[in-house]
Amino acid sequence: MVDKIPFNKPYLAGNELIYIGQAIASGKISGGGIFTRKCHSYFQERYMFKKCLLTTSCTDALEMAAILIGIEPGDEVIMPSYTFVSTATAFVLRGAKIHFVDSRLDHPGIDENAIEAQITPKTKAIVVVHYAGFACDMDKIMGLANKYHLFVIEDAAQAVDAYYKGIPLGSIGHLAAFSFHETKNIISGEGGMLVVNDIRFMERAELIWEKGTNRSSFFRGEIDKYNWVDVGSSFLPSEMIAAFLYAQLENLDGIQLKRGQIWNTYHDAFSSAVNRNLFQMPKPNSYSSNNYHMFYLVCNSAEDRVKLISFLKDRGISAVFHYQSLHSSPYYKNSHDGRHLRNSDFYSDCLVRLPFYYELEPIDQKYIIDSILNFYGH
Repeated sequence: MVDKIPFNKPYLAGNELIYIGQAIASGKISGGGIFTRKCHSYFQERYMFKKCLLTTSCTDALEMAAILIGIEPGDEVIMPSYTFVSTATAFVLRGAKIHFVDSRLDHPGIDENAIEAQITPKTKAIVVVHYAGFACDMDKIMGLANKYHLFVIEDAAQAVDAYYKGIPLGSIGHLAAFSFHETKNIISGEGGMLVVNDIRFMERAELIWEKGTNRSSFFRGEIDKYNWVDVGSSFLPSEMIAAFLYAQLENLDGIQLKRGQIWNTYHDAFSSAVNRNLFQMPKPNSYSSNNYHMFYLVCNSAEDRVKLISFLKDRGISAVFHYQSLHSSPYYKNSHDGRHLRNSDFYSDCLVRLPFYYELEPIDQKYIIDSILNFYGH
């Protein structure tokens, strides 16, 4: 059965194909061309990021971050268990041991109050995930980093155009990683970006980005030939990806406005059911903006979620569960220290994401809302 209402539908803002055609006509479709530079400038000027480097994925940006901070076998990294696997694999690939931290009781993001207990003399970094675009308590996290001389990496995959106390997410930690996967607010199919806020890493980041060579310096005319000078990989995306992304960025404000309307419609429609404790929904806090990345419900039990997803599926609505706790994953459970991360497991069992995309029509959203309320007999 084809879903009447899909979970996600990529949105074309209008100039994607035009800009891709311009990139092809320019004679340069590999990375580092005019649209790459346009995207870098956009983010640096709008959000005051110190240095931006487009990547082929957020995973690549995280792997670059792990290289930049010098992760080696024996180092330890703290991060939430309730996150996508790339948050962890980027550091595991360099030999790090992961100390997973539970989610907050009121939100799937990391419990900031549980971080300090996991810090040891081997800890090198804290990786925070701004789940659903809602900011972690960055004052508390940066305070811990300063106290223990740790690096902070913001996994801002879901946090484009999101803020902490008016400060753009991605600009606070030493490094940050963004995603432009087709499920995000701003997309390029696959794609990501590394943000470098610490001046110590700016020059080396470009070397790693260019396969460990000083090729970018060569093309700027700063050196007469380029050489292999560091570790690295092919992290930069093609100009066609950058061209697609730039067309999206030109329409960021309009995209965000529409997504906000969809988010608020869900929120208003479900408020009464939440008050009756039928389920939970996102709870924005005082220090975080809402970038309208997703809308989710948290069922009261795993059984409720299974039944709800099946109920919606029978009506042609594609709703999905989200992350499975990494601390209990088949790959890492034998390396975990045995702590029961209760909240992370609760969200793994009970959180369900609703269809959310720019072209979600009001009539279809009403059908989704009515179906969910009917499921709960409300």
